[in-house]
Amino acid sequence: MEFRKYDKDSINNNEYNKSEISNFLFTHLEKYGDKLESIEKAMDYAVSDELGKGGLVLVGYNSDKIVGAVIINKTGMSGYIPENILVYIAVHSDARGKGYGKKLMEKAISETEGDIALHVEANNPAKKLYEKLGFTNPYLEMRLKK
Repeated sequence: MEFRKYDKDSINNNEYNKSEISNFLFTHLEKYGDKLESIEKAMDYAVSDELGKGGLVLVGYNSDKIVGAVIINKTGMSGYIPENILVYIAVHSDARGKGYGKKLMEKAISETEGDIALHVEANNPAKKLYEKLGFTNPYLEMRLKK
């Protein structure tokens, strides 16, 4: 698998195709996904050079076809909240179970400075991968939706 990383320093690269990547994520996140607009908003945040924003968009290719993608956003809260949050990760539905998710996560972890938080539903099969990579669940998340 070949990796391409996009962040504030590499966004001017001509091969960055926001639409292709966001549509891939929208399709392959399936029931764990969000609206296309939300995915694109996370991508814009990751590649932004605005103060307090940033992160990365990491895309895995096999024979020039996307097999997986990750979006990590910086939180700007170093010291009391993990510096980064993994917002989205998806592997092509035809490529699951072949180790692409693990390779993507390992590369994303190595390309990211600081701690990484993520949210995963208890019944999501990816939860086992995250645990194997060292992610733990020390807290119960609670939300108030307004």
